[in-house]
Amino acid sequence: MSLYSKIGRELFFKLDAERAHGLSIRGLQSGLHPRFDAAFDQRLAVEIADLEFTNPLGMAAGYDKNGDVPDALLALGFGHTEVGTVTPLPQPGNPKPRIFRLKEDEAVINRLGFNSKGHAAALAQLKKRNARSGIVGINIGANKTSIDFGADYVKGIEVFGAIADYFTINISSPNTPGLRALQGADPLADLLRRVDEAVNATGRITPVFLKIAPDLSETEIDDIAKAVSKSNVDAIIVSNTTLSRIGLKSGSITQEAGGLSGAPLFERSTIVLAKIYARLEGKIPLVGVGGVHSFETAWQKIEAGASLVQLYTGLIYEGPTLPKTILSGMSKQLDQEGLSSINDVCGRSNDDWAKRDLLEA
Repeated sequence: MSLYSKIGRELFFKLDAERAHGLSIRGLQSGLHPRFDAAFDQRLAVEIADLEFTNPLGMAAGYDKNGDVPDALLALGFGHTEVGTVTPLPQPGNPKPRIFRLKEDEAVINRLGFNSKGHAAALAQLKKRNARSGIVGINIGANKTSIDFGADYVKGIEVFGAIADYFTINISSPNTPGLRALQGADPLADLLRRVDEAVNATGRITPVFLKIAPDLSETEIDDIAKAVSKSNVDAIIVSNTTLSRIGLKSGSITQEAGGLSGAPLFERSTIVLAKIYARLEGKIPLVGVGGVHSFETAWQKIEAGASLVQLYTGLIYEGPTLPKTILSGMSKQLDQEGLSSINDVCGRSNDDWAKRDLLEA
């Protein structure tokens, strides 16, 4: 076990979850974190949407909400990191407590509600960056009180258009009422049209990723696949948190409202990813998120159809050396199989995952 697993996690877990999160941000800001000093394995490089990722592993949105520590996260070994979700206007989010650790399940329930310092604050932080290496995406969302969610996404593109390496259109949080309705066929098609027009108006063609929920039916997966195939979306992130509580072991706390992330989300999110990959015949790159906490789970996401993989909750339970562990595992696996590129792994087990029943996950 790592020092974090033996000591650090227990110390952090004695603190309120939100306070521990703030402390970890301050630790990264101060430079008190491990660094991935090994040379990057060229076989792990991935290119999608004209972006060159040094490796397929990224930090998911939700951790660095206001752009405070993107370069520190990249220093841990991540090939990219995603800032946000950022809303146009500052908003406090939902009342506290709003983050709950499910230790027995290695999971987290959150109902943060897009707590954000707003566009202006995040932009000011990102402009302070000295380093320009590494890929930093901006995950944009809508204010809870907005009367036009689509307009809020357009504002995000206008504000961050000059500095975002890519945009993520987050329509999948369960904590903003009405947001997930944008995943329907007609609303999604309209939103993607408006987003495309906004990106073109910036004069800088920035890739657009779409983040979807795991709580989808086969029909809803069909609708999303059809809408995306007719759009200019460059990648799909599968998935956000789930409302499901199937199979949890952590007692009454599992009934707290909010989205569940962590190990229990792995199977369902991977099935949805595989089904999207199959529907699109691998023509649009996918980013696999949900339950990644080890080399094995990251590898399975790629086998199911992910070009890139992201994590967050896994870091809470495994600590800041997790990126190094996962990347080292990937290199060793490529050695064992005699493969020259991680891209050769993408989708090779898709059939097995795509045929699984969503109702059983």
